[in-house]
Amino acid sequence: MNILVTGGAGFIGSHFVLRHVEKHPEDTVVVLDSLTYAADKSFLDPVLNRIRFIQGDIAGFELVTTLIDRYDIEAIVNFAAETHVDRSIKNAVPFMHSNILGVHALIEVCKRSPKILLVHISTDEVYGDLQDGEPPFNERSELRPSSPYAATKAAGDLLLKAAIRTFGIRVRITRCTNNYGPHQDKTKLLPVIILNALQGKKIPIYGQGKQKRDWLYVTDHTDAVEFILQKGEDGGLYLISGDNERENIVVAKTVLKTLGKPESLIAFVPDRPGHDWRYSLDNRSMKKLGWKPTMKFEEGVARTVDWYTKKKGL
Repeated sequence: MNILVTGGAGFIGSHFVLRHVEKHPEDTVVVLDSLTYAADKSFLDPVLNRIRFIQGDIAGFELVTTLIDRYDIEAIVNFAAETHVDRSIKNAVPFMHSNILGVHALIEVCKRSPKILLVHISTDEVYGDLQDGEPPFNERSELRPSSPYAATKAAGDLLLKAAIRTFGIRVRITRCTNNYGPHQDKTKLLPVIILNALQGKKIPIYGQGKQKRDWLYVTDHTDAVEFILQKGEDGGLYLISGDNERENIVVAKTVLKTLGKPESLIAFVPDRPGHDWRYSLDNRSMKKLGWKPTMKFEEGVARTVDWYTKKKGL
């Protein structure tokens, strides 16, 4: 298969590329990434001589079309996105560019080349939040985004659903819970906890840290995407979760315990506007494909801590 991976130098995309190249060495893998703050081409160093890397923006229809033609692309896996909620609250424009205009450009590409399969990576945040005791979101749950980031991801999803019906393009949409692991940008929750703890700095936790998230180890996620790429159905929506629901305060304490650092480093700060209380997804659609999460949370945290300790020079 000839595959174009957009956002392939980012956190999740880079893990997908590394594992796909190892599992499918016969495939031609083209990576397109604009190399914004959250991406790092060096993540791809182990396979750089086995892939084609192009720096560029998915919103550039002409560029993407050129790559499709040059490499006879059969599938696009779209990890490219702006993803940081706090950044979206401060300035939503980059999120509209990548998450809406970028998706629109990919739709236009697929309209031109209707045999191409597009696997689009979305998020549980399009659903808004759950209260304690409520059942997990499923494929029929209403979209109720709370942040500009989530709203732009929901808009991209809806554009794709409309394009499936109107233009008949081949699309499979995924929505996942909170990812964690190596390569994640240092502004995200787990890296903030780890890096601050390593330096003996206070760890900011919103509110009282009682918000709950399901934590999905990054390679469990990329393996799920592989299942969808290889075994999913066109027009399908697939929910990916790690079966690891934890309060944010528990996450912080788990990291501190792993590092042997005191809980006194935790500092509660004012909650952010519109902060969702809880996320949870029903992942039965994935288990029907034969996938299930394999990483236990404590082991995943230990691996993540080890990577940041070694790779960040701390």
